[in-house]
Amino acid sequence: MTALRLVPGGALPGEAARPLHALARISFGPVPLDFHRLAAEFPAVRSGLALAGDADLELRLACTGPAELRAVTTALQRSGAARVRIELVLRSLDPGPPPLRPVS
Repeated sequence: MTALRLVPGGALPGEAARPLHALARISFGPVPLDFHRLAAEFPAVRSGLALAGDADLELRLACTGPAELRAVTTALQRSGAARVRIELVLRSLDPGPPPLRPVS
């Protein structure tokens, strides 16, 4: 069995490491969520996108672990989100030329 290696979290000095990265795709309930309030309330919120489509808002999260991810998800649901879908980030992809591999 292979161990899951999560995307490294760049912790700021004095801040806890945030190795668990996820995307939260949110559908609004009767009232849209306030991104700026969410970002101020939860240090895990790194950025967000307002969307047109299946989800209304996508948040990029960097959490200290599963407990913080659950807490953020629960808070989003309690703040009026009709639906919250969490997707874990397994690795990040950077644009640029593909890495060269040795020829066998």
